[in-house]
Amino acid sequence: MNKSVKKVVLAYSGGLDTSAIVPWLKENYDCEVVAFVADVGQGDEELAGVEAKAIASGASSCYIADLKDKFAQDVIVPALKAGAIYEGQYLLGTALARPIIAQAQVECALAVGADALAHGCTGKGNDQVRFESCFAALAPQLTVIAPWREWSMRSRPQLLAYLAERNIPTSASATKIYSRDANLWHISTEGGELENPWNEPSEQVWTWTTSPEAAPDKPEYLQLSFSKGELSAINGEQHKFADAIVLLNTIAGAHGVGRLDMVENRLVGMKSRGCYETPAGAVLLAALQGLESLVLDRSVLDYRLRLGHEFAQLIYDGRWFTPLREAMVAAINSIAEPLTGDVVVKLYKGNVTVTQRRSPNSLYSNAFATFDEDEVYNQQHAEGFIRLYSLAARIRALHQAGGNDNHGGDA
Repeated sequence: MNKSVKKVVLAYSGGLDTSAIVPWLKENYDCEVVAFVADVGQGDEELAGVEAKAIASGASSCYIADLKDKFAQDVIVPALKAGAIYEGQYLLGTALARPIIAQAQVECALAVGADALAHGCTGKGNDQVRFESCFAALAPQLTVIAPWREWSMRSRPQLLAYLAERNIPTSASATKIYSRDANLWHISTEGGELENPWNEPSEQVWTWTTSPEAAPDKPEYLQLSFSKGELSAINGEQHKFADAIVLLNTIAGAHGVGRLDMVENRLVGMKSRGCYETPAGAVLLAALQGLESLVLDRSVLDYRLRLGHEFAQLIYDGRWFTPLREAMVAAINSIAEPLTGDVVVKLYKGNVTVTQRRSPNSLYSNAFATFDEDEVYNQQHAEGFIRLYSLAARIRALHQAGGNDNHGGDA
């Protein structure tokens, strides 16, 4: 432990872990603790009374930063344009929020003259890497304290007993079925029956979405308009992007859209199972992919798919504040430049389907693609193309038929 720490800014949520961390820091580091709360759209219920909780736990002050718009515009937008999906399924709801939270926490620490940063991430998860990688990139001079890697407490009952001994109030109980993380983009659920991958998730796992079986029997259609890959309107109405996400979460969630039950590979090496709900993300990603199919040529689309995979890996691994991310975002914005147009999606029983698409930059030409008679494409030209396209295979076959005696050059 670095006993020279005088003031530490703690990423505080008001939950059991961070409530215990406040007095633990004061006792073990003899320092002032400033609580920092990031509002990334987790909801009023989680934020209610959080400042009073922090002070009651022993914090000298509590700062609450509204980061919803910054989160939406600075992080979710480029991730959407890139089509960033981790391991082919996960829309990165938790990972996306971390750089914005860490950046604002560092800014708070510098503003109040702190010499240390602290977080409540466990030593088993991805978030410790994400937070501390951001800290290293933005304020390497600050000491980082991770209590879960230092203290001896390992269970909820131990944390509750620790708070009870110090007469610090908490609304937490000894039994907590699930561990959840919510923000503007998604809500994740872990624990409970999900710890056995053979168990089907019960309906109490899902909090944002209606089960597909109970969803409306009538489909709902939405028209989404985009400008350079960014959402500009829903059914002709403009919304601030953060507000549009909330709206789409509500609409699509009612149709059971956006559920994911996944076993993923954590950065630290172990596998974990989580259930994710990302209704708005599922809708927006499907719509953008529909627009891409109309506008991007084959080589650009192929590159965008590879870039999306690499960008998802970068986000998941906590490498947001790096030159690589800046270079990738530049490429992503360039690729998204022609993605202007309208897409209609159909929401029905857990599915989102693109039904219509149009763009002034469309590369689709009915004159060339039609199965009817046309005057712009000479089908006889295909013969020469095929002969050149298959030339390597033809040469190989002739070479093998000739007994492999032609080496094509001097030995």
